[in-house]
Amino acid sequence: MELIQRPRRLRRNEAVRRLCRETRVSPDSLIYPIFVDETLSGVRPIESLPGQYHYGLDSVNQAVEACMEHGVGHCILFGLPATKDACGSSAWAEDGVVQRAIRTIKAAWPGFHVITDVCMCEYTDHGHCGILHGREVDNDETLEVLAKTALSHVEAGADMVAPSDMMDGRVAAIRAVLDAHGHTMTPIMSYAAKYASAFYGPFRAAAGSAPAFGDRKGYQMDPHNRKEALKECALDVEEGADILMVKPAMNYLDVIRECADTFELPLCAYSVSGEYAMIKAAAAAGLVDEYRIMCESAVSVFRTGANMLITYYAKELADAMRKGDLG
Repeated sequence: MELIQRPRRLRRNEAVRRLCRETRVSPDSLIYPIFVDETLSGVRPIESLPGQYHYGLDSVNQAVEACMEHGVGHCILFGLPATKDACGSSAWAEDGVVQRAIRTIKAAWPGFHVITDVCMCEYTDHGHCGILHGREVDNDETLEVLAKTALSHVEAGADMVAPSDMMDGRVAAIRAVLDAHGHTMTPIMSYAAKYASAFYGPFRAAAGSAPAFGDRKGYQMDPHNRKEALKECALDVEEGADILMVKPAMNYLDVIRECADTFELPLCAYSVSGEYAMIKAAAAAGLVDEYRIMCESAVSVFRTGANMLITYYAKELADAMRKGDLG
């Protein structure tokens, strides 16, 4: 048969497949979540996230060292405080768990890039992401405490802050406070399109951040909405965000694609705890090849347009990238 076009020519062997890959990634695009528990000494496995750990302030650098050994130079920090109250005051305390973790990491690994999650859910005794008036989160009152928390992280040495609360105007509030205190060069990674997803369950168990009542549908986005994600991203761009994020990743690839096509800012995707836990569970049951599923899932996120990925598989993916299994 006389065929001029034979696409299989470029699939014939591994060398040509790697040469012609459209999606290329590196360990520099990976961000690893680290959970620091103020009450813990040493390391404790996280039951809801097999293979992940809580670290004490005395052991957090073990997590950083492991990242560096695999070539992962970025983390996002989540804190589990010793005490909680209605307004989450430990979130912005100078000696808070995240603030102390930042100083500990930077003292040992000054070049390691530390991003901090800025939210109130881990610090409030009711588990919601802001200040309550009755059973409702007060948007504007919450902005003040979010800005104070972000400032405290930066003053402790954080390289970047990432507000995840989904309050209206939080990027502008944080940008204004950081700039007023001379931190004009500290970037903000905004959880711009964060959906009210069922995929967060394992994280909430790990972080102790499940709401005591109700849910977060009043401030996180409705999974049915696509155009709203563009609106949220556009607002955050106007308010001074430096990086946009879509969360979760797997079930929102269409949103990642459209946001990547629409906005000029770098785009992050968060492959959340439920995605990770499902792969782990299926692999443990012998139903899937964990390594191949891990790689394919990550490729799908980057192929869709993300520039960076927060993932519990960051270390394993970095190894896979060096082997050429992801490009």
